[in-house]
Amino acid sequence: MSEPVLRILYRDEALVAVDKPPALLVHRTGLDAGETRFAMQMLRDQLGQPVWPAHRLDKGTSGVLLFALSATHARTLGQAFEAPDAVRKTYLAMVRGWPPEAGLVDHPLRRMADDARAGRLEEQSAQTRYRTLARHELPLPYGSFATTRCACVELQPLTGRRHQLRRHLKHIAHPIVGDATHGKGPLNRAVAGLLGGQRLWLHALRLELPHPLGGEPLCLEAPPGEEWGDWATWQVGQPLRPAA
Repeated sequence: MSEPVLRILYRDEALVAVDKPPALLVHRTGLDAGETRFAMQMLRDQLGQPVWPAHRLDKGTSGVLLFALSATHARTLGQAFEAPDAVRKTYLAMVRGWPPEAGLVDHPLRRMADDARAGRLEEQSAQTRYRTLARHELPLPYGSFATTRCACVELQPLTGRRHQLRRHLKHIAHPIVGDATHGKGPLNRAVAGLLGGQRLWLHALRLELPHPLGGEPLCLEAPPGEEWGDWATWQVGQPLRPAA
């Protein structure tokens, strides 16, 4: 059986961007020691050369994932990701409930337990912009209601804290569907049964940043998979197509 191949979105002499599928780790980690497939190793084997991750996506998140093709370019990209306003990230998410049309979540986040260090601030400022794209009413009972309200939202993190989007959506009582850590287990299982599969409904749609060679603006996009088509445009009262 042939090895799976990552879909390349963009490649030049300095960097390569791929469309990461859900349920794939970026690299080896002790937090998921039983996993055997990693985007970094897959891309290295696919290209036949070393690659360096320029940023991270959670295992369950799909979409734009960027790698550098040298340590020097990795450092330059890392500086861009650390600089205020240098990189703009846009995500799609399916959340429980109907959030307002738009808003800003300005809520500090505590460092994760495995990221604690002596002398570090335990709490970090964190901001996320969101915009509601479509509202849904799924044929799933919720409490005393015959249906479950969900919405497709666009998210733009203004800071880069760990699990920021997932934690911020939980904070405003609109957790991301499929989030086993910060979401609602019964809802996740019900939606998985309705659509025929389990996943974290979070997708890295767009990454905008200066190119490490010369600084020209670069926009990298990964269209959402077919299962997202109806989520992003479907309105209350219309049928929902199950995921393949």
